[in-house]
Amino acid sequence: MEQYPLLTSLVFLPLLGGMVALLLWKREAACRWLALVTGLLELALAGFIYLAAPLPSIHALPGFFLVEDLPWIERFGIRYTLGMDGISLLMVLLTAFITVIAMLVSWRAIRERVALHYGLILVMATGIMGVFLSLDLFLFYLFWEVMLIPMLFLIGIWGHGRRIYSAVKFFIFTLAGSLLMLLAIIGLYLVHGSETGRYSFALAELLHTTMTPATSFWLFAAFLLAFAIKVPLFPVHTWLPDAHTDASTAGSVILAALLLKTGAYGLIRFAYPLFPAAVLHFTPLLYTLAVIGIIYGSWIAFAQQDMKRLVAYSSVGHMGFVALGIAAWTPLALSGAVIQMVNHGITTGALFVLVGMLDERSHTREIAAFGGLWGKIPLFSAFFLLFAVSSVGLPGLNNFVGEFLVLVGTFRVAPLPAVIAFLGIVLPLIYMIRLVQEVLFQQERMPLPLADLSLREGIMLTLLAGVNIYVGVHPAPLLELIRVPVTLLVGTL
Repeated sequence: MEQYPLLTSLVFLPLLGGMVALLLWKREAACRWLALVTGLLELALAGFIYLAAPLPSIHALPGFFLVEDLPWIERFGIRYTLGMDGISLLMVLLTAFITVIAMLVSWRAIRERVALHYGLILVMATGIMGVFLSLDLFLFYLFWEVMLIPMLFLIGIWGHGRRIYSAVKFFIFTLAGSLLMLLAIIGLYLVHGSETGRYSFALAELLHTTMTPATSFWLFAAFLLAFAIKVPLFPVHTWLPDAHTDASTAGSVILAALLLKTGAYGLIRFAYPLFPAAVLHFTPLLYTLAVIGIIYGSWIAFAQQDMKRLVAYSSVGHMGFVALGIAAWTPLALSGAVIQMVNHGITTGALFVLVGMLDERSHTREIAAFGGLWGKIPLFSAFFLLFAVSSVGLPGLNNFVGEFLVLVGTFRVAPLPAVIAFLGIVLPLIYMIRLVQEVLFQQERMPLPLADLSLREGIMLTLLAGVNIYVGVHPAPLLELIRVPVTLLVGTL
């Protein structure tokens, strides 16, 4: 495996497919199939790496079993360094899988500028893969910026409602965080260079940088704010409901399942390991913001009448559990946070797909417009019920695993935030029961012409449901995959 640039292939295969799709812009059917084949090849490559992955390295980069390191801009200490451990492999698998789902969900929904739409999705996949695999901070920042531009256009061109407002708001929030992170990266680069005489952006070298407590405090604060915007944490979450509500279905799926995870991943891979001393000062704040997000997101979701906006606010609550597990920084809680990143991507992504299907059929997302779907479109309703109960953490489904590990792991070191977060689990039960009752089982209020699932839609939802149930019933392989990197990160190996 180490003789071939597998990581480079993972990163740039979608970019290559996107460029070819743009060249075929007049042939819409060819663009769709090319994008789908590219996504499937990416998923197959990620699956091959998962099945053939060797044992983690114990040499230069502990825990990483694939590393590609080449000189790039040597004058400034910039290298092309990609690395994969169990955590990044899990995120790569999620990215490849959700990219395929985004292709399928756009198959009939996108009828204008088809080549551009699929091309942007593939370019964004390259940016996201790069974020999850970069081990050079300059390279990480480059891919971080690459993934933002396609989402701006996915919301602004193919979105609904106030799509321009939502796209600009998304861009301003994320760009502000990105610029803060860039300043922090440059600051860390200069501090390391002045201390050692060697200027480098390599994560492996920067981990050993010695700095004053004040410097560490402010650099970590900049990283934390940049990643908190993307997670998003309260109170810098306000861009999320608008972006989700007004984006196309594919845009909402990618945003919820992948882009939010890049913020949490940045905290785990870069912010916490680089500034361990500063973390101690910010841990109480992160506990507080995580718990507020869990309660607030669920409370606001209950008041929503638009199904898509309800699912968007539920994301704030679910990502609060991820932030809680990161704040605890114990092997159990951090494992739960990583698993919950995957679980949220699958479950919330599926809910956005289902809401998009309803919108495509009825041209409305208002809860009050529906009723009686269980008797009218039973296959759709069965999947809707499955993912709704998964979202509230029903044992045997995936969300239960992540939330349980986070709560138990957090309780061991911070009982009060864990208890409050546990109480916050009740709120999703309330708004999801209301949603299921009104949409599926209440008497039909409007004679909407609804058809049950097509073959394409059935395949999509079956794949999502299969992953959901597998993780819920048998999470051991995923937990074993991330055991070594998680243990190394918390420093107890």
